[in-house]
Amino acid sequence: MSAEGPTWLVVLAVYGGWGLLTWNFNALPWWVVFPLGGWLVAWHGSLQHEILHGHPTRSRLFNQALATPPLGLWMPYPIYRDSHLQHHRTGRLTCPFDDPESYYVTREKWRRMNAFTRRALVFNNTMPGRLILGPAITLVRFWSTEIRRILSGGGDARRVWLGHGLGVALVLYWVTAVYGISFWSYFLLAVYPGLSLTLMRSYAEHRPAGQQGHRTAVVEAGPLTRLLYLNLNLHVVHHEQPGMPWYALPAAYRADRQGVLRRNGGYLFSGYGEMAIRFFFKPKDLPVLPVPDTGLSDQD
Repeated sequence: MSAEGPTWLVVLAVYGGWGLLTWNFNALPWWVVFPLGGWLVAWHGSLQHEILHGHPTRSRLFNQALATPPLGLWMPYPIYRDSHLQHHRTGRLTCPFDDPESYYVTREKWRRMNAFTRRALVFNNTMPGRLILGPAITLVRFWSTEIRRILSGGGDARRVWLGHGLGVALVLYWVTAVYGISFWSYFLLAVYPGLSLTLMRSYAEHRPAGQQGHRTAVVEAGPLTRLLYLNLNLHVVHHEQPGMPWYALPAAYRADRQGVLRRNGGYLFSGYGEMAIRFFFKPKDLPVLPVPDTGLSDQD
């Protein structure tokens, strides 16, 4: 298969599968649509991630056109691209001041939170919490931040959201007008479970370890989740070589498994099943970042 052939197959499978699912959405029982819709929306997110790292072509404009259709509705692709690249550039993974993908808060912010919010964030750090409540927390946080950016006069933010709104309108026209699917059916049977699956991948990807190199995990997942996440379960390998295409990551990991695990401090899971068992009833950690790691005082 030619270079980038596997990525082109994923492009065809994601958009072709989504088209077939929407075509047959109302003819299928909800318990069939739910896993298929969630899978396709999450798979599309994995594809967007692959595209923002420069695949499958050398043209940024063409790649952006491939990634832009908002099947998941909630986040504009340009915002995801820019924030994720910033995540890769930071020297302080998990620090909420530097890492836009951090799930942690400072001790000062934690002290100001009410008891309900604290309990919600602790539950969100269990595996069931991340799958059930995590999408709602993610949506509220993201949209509230973006609303503040727009209201503060961010012209770039307004342009991005205007373009995204047009894309959402086209997707919803396809879903609701062409195939007669209600918005809430699409949201609850595709968008929400798709975000849940994405959050399962990111659940333990990073931890606030003392050394930057020890903060990124390896999950030796099974073939289905490897395909769904385009091998991002081998997350430390991706961080070390972010331009490497998804289909090359397993061979790179196998060739230097011991070295990878030495460099990441042995932060390893045998699969997402192990993760679910370990963190079903207890949180993987508290969502409070140790203050020394931020490089800032408690009052900042």
